[in-house]
Amino acid sequence: MEVTQTPAARKRELPPLMTLTEAAAMRLRKLYGGAEQGKLLRISVGTKGCSGMSYEMNWVEEPSASDEIVKSHDLTVLVDRKATLFLIGTVMDYKEDKLTRGFTFENPNEKGRCGCGESFHV
Repeated sequence: MEVTQTPAARKRELPPLMTLTEAAAMRLRKLYGGAEQGKLLRISVGTKGCSGMSYEMNWVEEPSASDEIVKSHDLTVLVDRKATLFLIGTVMDYKEDKLTRGFTFENPNEKGRCGCGESFHV
């Protein structure tokens, strides 16, 4: 009796947890070099708004045991481990127009947003 081996299953590569656009990297460099020098940006997901979830950003002195460390454009951003499943593949951008400016998130896991854009659901 001949034994045949099946090829080992190839693991599918996961997308990066989070990446920054060049605009987000430029803004973050300014913040890290100025008022927030010596701190790190932590991104998490909280419950808020009509759709149930919102992006939260806080400045911290150092990573905690529950942070994932994301490197993009030679910058470090922290992601709360509880938020990782909601953020896999997210692109963080920085946009400015006549009325608003700030960081935005393009999240492939979002299934919808509330009308004002402040919250999302997956």
